[in-house]
Amino acid sequence: MAYKHAPATLSRRSVLGAGLAAVPALALTRTATALADLVSRQDTAAAVITPVDPQFASLAKGTNQRLNGSPDRVVIATSTQQVVAAVAHALRNGQQIAVRSGGHCYEDFVTNAAVRTVIDVSSMDEVEFDAQRGAFAIGPGAQLGHVYRQLFRRWGVVVPAGNCPTVAAGGHFAGGGYGSLSRRNGLSVDHLYAVEVVHVTASGEVRVVVATREANDPNRDLWFAHTGGGGGNFGVVTRYWFRSPGSDGRDPTRALPSPPSSLIISEVAWPWEQIDEAAFATLMRNHGTWHERHSAPNSPERHLFSQLKPFHRSNGSIVLDTSVDAGQPDAEGMLAAYIRAVGAGLPAPKVMQHRTVPWLQATTWGGFTGPDSTTRFKGKSTYLRRSYPEAQIKVMHRHLTRTDFANSGALMMIASYGGQVNAVSSTATASQQRDSIIKHQVVSLWNDAADDAANMAWVREFYRDLYAGTGGVPVSNEITDGCFVNYADVDLSDPAWNSSGVHWGRLYYKDAFPALRATKRRWDPLNVFRHSQSIPLS
Repeated sequence: MAYKHAPATLSRRSVLGAGLAAVPALALTRTATALADLVSRQDTAAAVITPVDPQFASLAKGTNQRLNGSPDRVVIATSTQQVVAAVAHALRNGQQIAVRSGGHCYEDFVTNAAVRTVIDVSSMDEVEFDAQRGAFAIGPGAQLGHVYRQLFRRWGVVVPAGNCPTVAAGGHFAGGGYGSLSRRNGLSVDHLYAVEVVHVTASGEVRVVVATREANDPNRDLWFAHTGGGGGNFGVVTRYWFRSPGSDGRDPTRALPSPPSSLIISEVAWPWEQIDEAAFATLMRNHGTWHERHSAPNSPERHLFSQLKPFHRSNGSIVLDTSVDAGQPDAEGMLAAYIRAVGAGLPAPKVMQHRTVPWLQATTWGGFTGPDSTTRFKGKSTYLRRSYPEAQIKVMHRHLTRTDFANSGALMMIASYGGQVNAVSSTATASQQRDSIIKHQVVSLWNDAADDAANMAWVREFYRDLYAGTGGVPVSNEITDGCFVNYADVDLSDPAWNSSGVHWGRLYYKDAFPALRATKRRWDPLNVFRHSQSIPLS
């Protein structure tokens, strides 16, 4: 059946249906209380932003200014009911859908030219305790900084998640969710209890379903898909619930981990002028060896998280940012030992920062937070099981000191991993990299479109040369273990940059890939929710 696109001149206050009648066939599988709440709402009128509206230029783009969208409409949804109506409207009009929560996508999943309707869920930002489920309900639009503040101020708990406070829950949690507390408390999805999803059936019905981790839940496969299966694949997430395994949910102050009371934060730097190729190799060996020795699930050093940032030489410095739980025995000694171990055999680094701050304030520390929303960027990721091979260290040095390229915002972002992340079985979630010690990315950030080609080439060539022995990508072997789906990289689908013969889905999802395909066929059989690297039906 052919559909016509909705006119691009629709008013930004258009009503997406006058009620449930706007949905061709709405089936809701929720608890009776939740269903009554949904049906009783009279908020079916969502704001619709079109190219004639002043908000459009901002809402057509995400954080990565390299990517430009041109949808017919951006629907600002504030409830599950509005999402249902928006999906139904797009289906009736033959419009490809994309969903945005925080807008931090690395690639064009939302800004692709084929996308005609963007469903923006950034206003769905609740953070509440759901006594009925005994779990914290978090809306997909809730930015991580907001999540941290609400959970901590009201209940003294935390979901271990990312370090950039403007990243939103929607795509972050769907991709697994990790950050500076992950070595201490695991991934975000290790605490995921349930997820609410708007999806479309084979007959075109728009439905709302809740899937939990309970072993007897017939929808459990959909819960599993949201423990690392990536955003935009199965439907629109309209709510997450979090409760740690082992908690009965009766006491919200014990339903999730408590964060540290305070953190020691540290930043040291080595000037590039003091680091020749031999010294650089020493630094990288030291860093990798420390993580090999201190990334076991119960290692005392799981309370330490660090990012080593070898910037391009044009930046002038190699930076090491670190945080340690100040409440741990001899926390200062742990930090000092780490910096000594990483810098052994090198000139003493310059101490840029060293202080103890309360945990909540530390969540906005610039040492770990992501780029601002005015930059252009490209990144490519790797999970490391072991330290860097000598051949890769030579590649790193060569590209970081290239004289035919200069950008102070080009770097390797090398983050500590392992610890309690590796306490979970590789088959328990769709985040299957469960014996890694480091997660890193080759990334460049720049400002001007005129510099796109040079920066894209630097990132791609650097990454290709790192993994020249395995087809230009980090296939799973004794050293590397694929890629992180939330650092999306469409080059993994391109034979020009991935000649390994390993499907991009295996690089992200490993052995979970077939199960995720089956879940896709069950919950999105019409492939309504698709993007440049969405899970294929077959």
